Amino acid sequence: MHAVERLKLLLDRDRLAVAGALAVESRTTVELADVTGLDARRVLEAVGSLRAAGLVSSDGSTHRLDVDALRSIASELVDADLPMDPVIGYGMNDDEREVLARYFEGRTLTTIPTSRAKRLIVLERLALEFDVGKKYAEEEINSTLGAFNPDWSTLRRHLVDEGMLDRQNNVYWRSGGRVPGIYRG
Repeated sequence: MHAVERLKLLLDRDRLAVAGALAVESRTTVELADVTGLDARRVLEAVGSLRAAGLVSSDGSTHRLDVDALRSIASELVDADLPMDPVIGYGMNDDEREVLARYFEGRTLTTIPTSRAKRLIVLERLALEFDVGKKYAEEEINSTLGAFNPDWSTLRRHLVDEGMLDRQNNVYWRSGGRVPGIYRG
């Protein structure tokens, strides 16, 4: 079962209640019913689903949350190739999406474009990572950009040079690029 599907199991209220109770300590079915307010049948159904997904293990009548399984899921998701959305929702046209597809693999910026026109499209996409009106420490900017490409200093410099970020005393804020709800034709 894929990591996302395993996590989706926790969207069910009963399974989430059982997992939450087991996050505190190992418990029996009776204890889980008492703590969660669920009847024993619903507790056993929740435990069964969580066990099938490898999130809970049972030793006799005692159940425990498998924290290592959750860590494994988190590790798997960190390495996942996440899509570049929300480019469509921010008015990117087909040509701009094509440029992004050329320079990104998932969320990894494989190459910084040398062409200014293409670089501006990439920088507009990166600027979407920063909230308008919020102040950022230089370390936050570097960390966010570093998640896309190891050459975060060049990306940061381009964002400042192109007027998408402003800075003063190592504090940065978004000053340009696309804004939600405002589309360019």
